[in-house]
Amino acid sequence: MQTLTALFIGLGSIGTRHLKNLSALCGTRGIALQADALRSDPSRPLRPGTAALLHRQITDPAALGHYDLAFITNPTSLHAGALGWVRGKADALFIEKPIFSAEQTGLDLSALLEPGQKAYVAAPMRWCGTMLALKRHLPELHPYCARVLCSSYLPQWRPGVDYRTVYSAHRAMGGGVTIDLIHEWDYLVDLFGMPQELYNLKGHYSELEIDSDDVSLYLARYSHLVAEVHLDYFGRGYRRSIELFCPSGSCVADFGAGTLTLPDGTVEHWEEDVNERYLREMDYFLSYAAGPAGPSVNPPATALQVLKLTLGEL
Repeated sequence: MQTLTALFIGLGSIGTRHLKNLSALCGTRGIALQADALRSDPSRPLRPGTAALLHRQITDPAALGHYDLAFITNPTSLHAGALGWVRGKADALFIEKPIFSAEQTGLDLSALLEPGQKAYVAAPMRWCGTMLALKRHLPELHPYCARVLCSSYLPQWRPGVDYRTVYSAHRAMGGGVTIDLIHEWDYLVDLFGMPQELYNLKGHYSELEIDSDDVSLYLARYSHLVAEVHLDYFGRGYRRSIELFCPSGSCVADFGAGTLTLPDGTVEHWEEDVNERYLREMDYFLSYAAGPAGPSVNPPATALQVLKLTLGEL
């Protein structure tokens, strides 16, 4: 049986999700997984069921060996340091989004990654059923305008957790709706490429007790369409969608409802558990890591471009 070695740097909620999905998919593929975790404080409790999936826990980055895979899933502001620890020590990297914090957009990727390094930056919205259906229909739609919305209430994101204590609430930790909801610009760039012109207004306007921005609005111009994007932390009720205005009518992908409404009124249903997108993403990453050399569908250079775009830098 093939053995796959993996290192996780950061086992919060997203790191734990990726570890469990990796373990499940390795089981399906008949692969023995040997996963290590680099942890600054091993005495801190892990989420239920996590410790049993680990081979060992390491506290000293200097003690790291070589791994088939390395997952950079610690806080955004610490990604650069983690990349330095694993430089030359992993065949393929999975880097959680966004790749860096707002203050780190000037970092030189060549100083952090080995030449030819296989690397993928997380983009889970690309893998949800509704998005995949939209992409299949896109060639026939010919949109000339896009309206993107992501609105939700930050205090309800993590039940039982004080929203004021999480990274989203603090700009210095990589929080703020502008880059926390980088998914929207990631999938827009995936669908349409980089815009030619961009305008962005953002700030903190609600009564949320945070020091990061809680709303970010964009207008973007492409050669063939215009787009407007609305992101916020204060909307009561989860709304996440893209509406495309097309010659034959509007097409609406409602990611919250899991539906795709086509211009002729046909409604396709793609409701699914949210973890399905993460499983598809991990399945892709495993295939990419085992395949020939070359860039991933979301390489670090592209992810850094998207981060700058999200910050209004074009």
